[in-house]
Amino acid sequence: MTDKKTATPLSDLGEFGLIERLTKPFGIKNSATVKGIGDDAAIIKSEGNDLVVTSDLLAEGIHFDLVYTPLAHLGYKAVMVNLSDVYAMGATPKQITVSLAVSSKFSVEALEQLYDGIRRACERYDVDLVGGDTTSSMTGMVISITAIGQVEPGKAFCRNGAKPGDLVCVSGDLGAAYAGLQILRREKDVYMIDPNTQPDLSKYDYVIERQLKPEARRDVIEAIRKSGLAPTAMIDVSDGLSSELLHICKQSGTGVKIYENKLPVDAQTEAVAAEINMDATMLAMNGGEDYELLFTIPAEQVEIAGKMQEISIIGQITDEPEVYTLIGRNAGSARISAQGWNAYGNGKG
Repeated sequence: MTDKKTATPLSDLGEFGLIERLTKPFGIKNSATVKGIGDDAAIIKSEGNDLVVTSDLLAEGIHFDLVYTPLAHLGYKAVMVNLSDVYAMGATPKQITVSLAVSSKFSVEALEQLYDGIRRACERYDVDLVGGDTTSSMTGMVISITAIGQVEPGKAFCRNGAKPGDLVCVSGDLGAAYAGLQILRREKDVYMIDPNTQPDLSKYDYVIERQLKPEARRDVIEAIRKSGLAPTAMIDVSDGLSSELLHICKQSGTGVKIYENKLPVDAQTEAVAAEINMDATMLAMNGGEDYELLFTIPAEQVEIAGKMQEISIIGQITDEPEVYTLIGRNAGSARISAQGWNAYGNGKG
């Protein structure tokens, strides 16, 4: 939080004054944005493309903990959560709206930090902030962001197009965000016992960054387009690989086989898993919040995918609906079940 001596109460500005102050640094980058902030609604020109709209809500104590989450990082991540969904459709994000509910414990300066993170995300991904809303909250903070993207007609990637024989691919590596969360929670527990403790988190830099400041995989979508890959289904890995696999299979009416020895796991994630006595495969399958892209491609495109550094081929779609199998390193097998994020069963706080 900011210095109390310089903290401005939200009541000093009022709703519209607050909106004006927080959104003043935002500019317009897209020609499709006809009217941004300042009217009853934004005006967006479709330019002949299909519009993609997605929305995500983050609640304090459920999705984030401000004991170890800087407000600027939170703002940045809140945008990434939505942009990742847009990219998973094969679309290009153009605009966002931000709605915010906050309690009186937050000062204007604290919210400026939050919006600084939002602005940085918008600038990095060439997205316009075009509206939103603010209101009061009895406890804590709630952030709701809606993202709007564009995609050429007929070019969107959906979840229901996987076919038997397709290869299962994933970008980047898996389990790092959940590993970072476990380290942050552990250090919070230590801090609550002894507030004078100064943790050394230098050896956890990668996994902590993956948790606090993830990046949407625009680069992967651009690489897919340039390579000629033709994904038949796609989803982003937000709730855990196991859950996302089942989403694709259930909507496509297929089964899947995943090979444990093909799962991409970073060395730091493996080290954290060993340190906290958790299985690295469990982190990769069920951790969530990686915001990587999971997709299927026709088997004949194996050589194209194999040449892409950011892509791992981890399995294959089968013609056995509701048969979801993880093939272990020692040739044993286990049924894949959805054990990732459950908004009503496990929290991030």
